[in-house]
Amino acid sequence: MVAMSGGVDSSVAAALLQEQGYEVIGITMRLWTVDNDSARRSCCSLDDVEDARRVADSLGIPHYTLNMKESFRENVVDYFVDEYERGNTPNPCIACNRVLKFEMLIEKAKQMGIKKLATGHYAQIEKRGERYLIKRGVDQNKDQSYFLFDTPPKNLRYILFPIGGLTKDETREKAKRFGLKTAEKQESQEICFVPEDDYKTFLTRYGVKHEKGDFVNSSGEPLGKHSGVPFYTVGQRRGLGIGHSHRLYVTEIKPESNVIVVGPEEELLTESMVATNTTLHLPIADGDTLLIKVRYRQEPVKGTLHHLAGGEIRVDFIEPIKAVAPGQAAVFYADDILVGGGWITSFASFRGEGGKYETAD
Repeated sequence: MVAMSGGVDSSVAAALLQEQGYEVIGITMRLWTVDNDSARRSCCSLDDVEDARRVADSLGIPHYTLNMKESFRENVVDYFVDEYERGNTPNPCIACNRVLKFEMLIEKAKQMGIKKLATGHYAQIEKRGERYLIKRGVDQNKDQSYFLFDTPPKNLRYILFPIGGLTKDETREKAKRFGLKTAEKQESQEICFVPEDDYKTFLTRYGVKHEKGDFVNSSGEPLGKHSGVPFYTVGQRRGLGIGHSHRLYVTEIKPESNVIVVGPEEELLTESMVATNTTLHLPIADGDTLLIKVRYRQEPVKGTLHHLAGGEIRVDFIEPIKAVAPGQAAVFYADDILVGGGWITSFASFRGEGGKYETAD
């Protein structure tokens, strides 16, 4: 079973598996109703469903569309909205991968007697003994392993990433060789269900609760009014509407008091953070130093990990990093192997504690 989004990556994944001798069927998930023409490039549009069907037809493989709108709304969109209401910065792609692709689709495949689920992710699966592990994709600019940390380890044995050993350019070349309609298709860089990446308008239309409050500096002095906690994220600079002698950034969001703290860039520096709801693909010893990513586009940095009560993990960064945002994922690597990760709940900076947590010591 190949999860076909209608893009070039999943199209090539299906073609490669067929070339390798697999019996392939294509599955496209209908996730969200897009009622805005400007959102046609999202993976939720009817055009993309049709593109997936045409690719399947050209390959001579069966294609099915699954209506998963309700599951998508409950597990991805509602989570997205709830996190912003809490003052966090969500990552809906991780939730979608975990629940819909690598739980629900795998169960669907099992019911149909299908041995493997394949996707067009730029990542790799490596088997070590009896353990299956996620490895970063060969194309470091496209590597998507960050979005896969929460995949249940028990399900990795059922997953294939056929293009994980390719660069994006190589994928497009193979699409041309296979004569696929999607060879030159532009890829979306946006959240698939948020038209034009305008998440403020989306949240407002979705009925998110918000009220105006104070911007303050690190000393608590008011600097202006914000339009609502859900509309900001740690590290944000644009759209604050505060006149000041130097650039200001959101350094902390306090939903309980409806206050947003802003300050100069140096106040974004973070020394440590805590991740909760962790998923580990390999065991971590207290004091291990690993590579850490706290954002998809961030270069991994070194950090020392410490186990806390309740399965939480504290990361002490070797060198302070900027803009650690609660709600985002912290993902741990040993070289190119994904060791695990969790959801950032709090952080400590040079200004003092940025969230609510107690360290083990």
